[in-house]
Amino acid sequence: MLLAFKSSAAPLNRRVYLALKGGIRDGRFAPGSRLPSTRALAADLGVSRNTVMLAYEQLAAEGYVLSKGRSSTTVLGALPPQPAVRPVAERVQQGLQVSAYARRMMQDKSLPPPAAAYGRRPGVRQDFRYGSAALDEFPNEIWRRLLSVHARQASRDTLGYAFPAGYLPLRTALADYLKRARGLHCDADQIIIVNGAQQAIDLAARVLLDPGDAVVVEEPHYPGATKTFEANGARLLRLATDAQGLDTAQLPPAAAGARLAYVTPCHQFPSGTILPLERRQALLDWAARTGAWVLEDDYVSEFRYEGKPLEPLQALDRQERVIYAGTFSKTLFPSLRLGYLVLPRSLVPHFIAAKWMTDRFSMLLPQMALADFISSGQFEKYLRRAGARNAARRQALVDALTQHFGDRVDIAGGKTGVHLLVWLNDVAPQDVDALIARAAQAGVGLYSVAPYFAKPPARGGLLFGYASLSVPDIRTGIRKLAELVPERRVRAKLSVG
Repeated sequence: MLLAFKSSAAPLNRRVYLALKGGIRDGRFAPGSRLPSTRALAADLGVSRNTVMLAYEQLAAEGYVLSKGRSSTTVLGALPPQPAVRPVAERVQQGLQVSAYARRMMQDKSLPPPAAAYGRRPGVRQDFRYGSAALDEFPNEIWRRLLSVHARQASRDTLGYAFPAGYLPLRTALADYLKRARGLHCDADQIIIVNGAQQAIDLAARVLLDPGDAVVVEEPHYPGATKTFEANGARLLRLATDAQGLDTAQLPPAAAGARLAYVTPCHQFPSGTILPLERRQALLDWAARTGAWVLEDDYVSEFRYEGKPLEPLQALDRQERVIYAGTFSKTLFPSLRLGYLVLPRSLVPHFIAAKWMTDRFSMLLPQMALADFISSGQFEKYLRRAGARNAARRQALVDALTQHFGDRVDIAGGKTGVHLLVWLNDVAPQDVDALIARAAQAGVGLYSVAPYFAKPPARGGLLFGYASLSVPDIRTGIRKLAELVPERRVRAKLSVG
């Protein structure tokens, strides 16, 4: 007991308590035996008597001992032994009693991604990870000031429970912005603030789908959506995309019973194709005809480098079948964890109830700061500045790929968004992982496009995010990559993917 007491860094009375409790649970103090008096133990340990008394009082409160005054402390009846810790593999083999949802969710061994998938990668200087933000260029001082103002003015209302749909001034500011900048038909009552686009997708799955229902998804696809639908028990109807996005001629008949279509029409993920007006209208007609809902993930359309941002599906919808999801993770920064849904009025009560059941409401202080950031014009000012910056970085990436690879690569992605899909004509699909490993040793972070395909693509491809990289880093990264990919003519053996 003395060794355990000395080895702990906890307060003195806590050390004594833990050492005694451990002795009782390990059987070193048998049931019915008497512990030393508080005076004797204090002298033995070289601590004050009050320290020992506090430890004894905690043991008595938890039912380990019975104290009679200060002179007698007795260990109570037998305690269950500590269970032996079995190896993880043994515990897994015996199976866990979990729900069907949990079993479906864990069928994908990549969930959740390992810790190495988050934050900076050691040794990687040019990291082309998609989704990273240019935090060094974000107006941090303005954002800190807005947060500080609302933190200082916090009232009982702002520190208590909030309405599940979100902070009304933020929803009002968003409605004004979306109508002005994106052409949406909405008001504040149709908007629900969520914890990023991922929660928006999850709420849509919970509200609109029952196990066994069919969902139309694009192929290639966004795994954050497809895995969520499958975890909820939905059946995926994968529709191929081509140079014009989702092939609406493949949309299933009403008899197929599709309840939902998940689409990224303004910048298909990950191919970057843009759905033309004719197909947009065909998708809306299909939804109205079959009674299906359309979940439009407009994840990064603010960044368009030729002309204005494209008109969303929601702006064309006259039958109120479109659920519009937006996020600030790509436009501002991911850890903000704020996104939003613009809903048909008939669905608003159901989504509010689902949001309340899930987490009650999103954090209020960031919502308040964001409302001011948008209504003051700072958001659109930043978007213009970030758009110009991203355009320069995108062009630097295209130029570097063209310079070092020429026709050895095919570049997809349009002139929108913050990533490019690059097909490597001199790299077989099975060699991509080895190339990624060699690049990491050279300080370059690369990412395969294969996880976004249900079946392995016929060509080797990489997804290049560029928003968080400087132009010199982009050029250096592509130069290093070119040194790792020797030229060889294999394209005749490969089909177009």
